[in-house]
Amino acid sequence: MSAPTVTEVGGRARRIELWQPEDTAFWEQAGARIARRNLVFSVLSEHIGFSVWSLWSVLVLFLGPKYHIDAAGKFTLTALPTALGAVLRIPYTFAVARFGGRNWTVFSALLLLVPTVLAGIVLEPGVSYTTLLLVACVAGVGGGNFASSMANINAFYPQRLKGWALGVNAGGGNLGVPVVQLLGLLVLATAGAAHPRLLPLVYLPLIVLAALGAALRMDNLGALRNDRGALREVARQPHTWAVSALYIGTFGSFIGFGFAFGQVLQVQFHQQFDTAVKASYLTFLGPLLGSLIRPVGGLLADRFGGAKVTFWTFAAMAAGAAAVLEASRQHSLGLFLAGFIVLFVLSGLGNGSTYKMIPAIFRAKAARAVAAGTDPEEAERTARRRSTALIGLAGAIGAFGGVLVNMAFRQSFLSSHNGDGAYLAFLGYYALCLVLTWAVYLRRGVAGARV
Repeated sequence: MSAPTVTEVGGRARRIELWQPEDTAFWEQAGARIARRNLVFSVLSEHIGFSVWSLWSVLVLFLGPKYHIDAAGKFTLTALPTALGAVLRIPYTFAVARFGGRNWTVFSALLLLVPTVLAGIVLEPGVSYTTLLLVACVAGVGGGNFASSMANINAFYPQRLKGWALGVNAGGGNLGVPVVQLLGLLVLATAGAAHPRLLPLVYLPLIVLAALGAALRMDNLGALRNDRGALREVARQPHTWAVSALYIGTFGSFIGFGFAFGQVLQVQFHQQFDTAVKASYLTFLGPLLGSLIRPVGGLLADRFGGAKVTFWTFAAMAAGAAAVLEASRQHSLGLFLAGFIVLFVLSGLGNGSTYKMIPAIFRAKAARAVAAGTDPEEAERTARRRSTALIGLAGAIGAFGGVLVNMAFRQSFLSSHNGDGAYLAFLGYYALCLVLTWAVYLRRGVAGARV
């Protein structure tokens, strides 16, 4: 058993050259403590990244008549950061291996200063809509933090603990969405809607603290290497696109609804939510519950299988979308809120179960390869590198679901002045995911992996 070798680069950067998490003695003596320390500061940085990414889901509530922006324009403002965050998730996945987990966490945290400072500068009546679009888009850098954080923590933990560690990391990051919405409510309730600049400025010291914590307490793993070839390999796998389609339905719904829900309340039920502060009282609840239940989805997938949990999650999400559609047609606020809360909870549950399917798919492929004569260690290495690549790719594609959600709302309200068209589209997509899960993973006699 060997202890981890930590070296100083440039007098500051912590670098661990020897890392053996699968060695039980190594893990108990030193590995668990180091991994836990890196997990804590990874969660902190990712949490703030999610908050900055979803900042404009709150800021649009401050944009009253003096800003001259209609509902469709506000949905565009929330769609742009979602889109950039989705695009950045792929390069962020590989940045950890290229620059080191500690180094990239520090850099990506400090990068969050750009969208927060810009928002604090430009948010005042008279600012052009084009300027707001550009500044909102820059907030998308916070969306990339999830991918690099997950790739980094995945390398620190042994296989038997990856599900728990990744669940904690993802859930802690997702909590950034309801937290920024609660802070937005606090600003609205105390300073009022005329002071939107206060919200991004609150995050400036938090960003600095997150970067400082990462610099002082996190480590780089020398054994972690880039493997762009794995991304090309998984792109040729049919399972990649099946899982990514499912993740659009789960995480795409979570982040899309999180960004849009406050606006939907103000437009759909304007009489009850005629002010931003009234809408803010409810916007945080769905993302909060969806974030907290994400690890539960992983645990249920461990016990019953990811495909089964995902299948029944989409069945329930279809029912939830149908309830929201009926509530919209009947103008029933109670049923509308209940349906949306259910959708948030189920999307969080499905996030956990769908992500747990990824390593299961490649473990099943590895088992078949070993049975055909492949070296077991080589098959295991291949499974791990492809799982890591698919985590990044599916995360990026799934985040684009948030763009689709916001654009669906925009088009629906433009064409019919209500969200019925969007709710019907969500219902149809959940039904499609239900059929896809059954056809690829659960149908009797299917050739795909049982996960």
